[in-house]
Amino acid sequence: MSWEESTRQKMLNLKLPTDPRWVGIAEMNLQDVLTDHAYCEQKAASSCISLILRFNDLDELVDTLTPIVAEEWGHFERVLEQIRSRGLKFGFPRKDEYVVQLTDFVKKGGSRIQQLTEQLLMNALIEARSCERFKLLSSNLTDPELKKFYYELMVSEAGHYVTFIELARKYDAPEKVNKRWNEWLAFEADVIKNLEVRGDRIH
Repeated sequence: MSWEESTRQKMLNLKLPTDPRWVGIAEMNLQDVLTDHAYCEQKAASSCISLILRFNDLDELVDTLTPIVAEEWGHFERVLEQIRSRGLKFGFPRKDEYVVQLTDFVKKGGSRIQQLTEQLLMNALIEARSCERFKLLSSNLTDPELKKFYYELMVSEAGHYVTFIELARKYDAPEKVNKRWNEWLAFEADVIKNLEVRGDRIH
C-alpha cells in the first residue's frame, strides 16, 4: 500500500485543503518559511515535554511521547541544517496566528482527562495540517534536496498524528474523542479559510 493510500485511510480528514497559492509563495520566501518551520518543530517538542510533565503518572503516555520529543528536536536540527547550508539566516520567532486560534478553541475546565484529550487533539490537528503542507512542499518545490527532505518529514508527521489520536482514545471514551475530533476539524477549516495566505509561515 502506498503512503498516500495508507494515510488517506488513517488521517488527513482535513475539511479544507491549503490554498494552492501557498506553496509557490513559500518557495519565494525560503528563509522565512524555514525559520518558521524550525520554531514549529521546537514548539512540537516543547508541547510533548509539557504533556509528559503534567501527566507524568500516565506511563504509556510518557513512554510514547518521550521518543517523539527526541524526533521533533531532531527535525529542528535538520531544518537548521537546511538554513545554514543555504547561507540563510535563522530568524526570530513570530506569532503563529493559526496556533493562537486553535488554542482559543480548547475547552477550559473539565476533568484532567478531558484536558488531556483537548491537548492531544489540538496536537494531532497541527500535525495533520503540517503533514498536508509538507506533502505540498515535497511535490511542488523545485529544489530536489528540499523535496526529499519534506517527503521524509511528511511521513513522520503522519505517524505523530495517529499516535496522538490513539492516545486520546486510550485515556478517554473513544466515542467522545471522535465527536470532539469532528468539532476540531470543522473549526480548523474555518480558521484556514479566513487566514491570510502567507509564504513565511508553515501554517
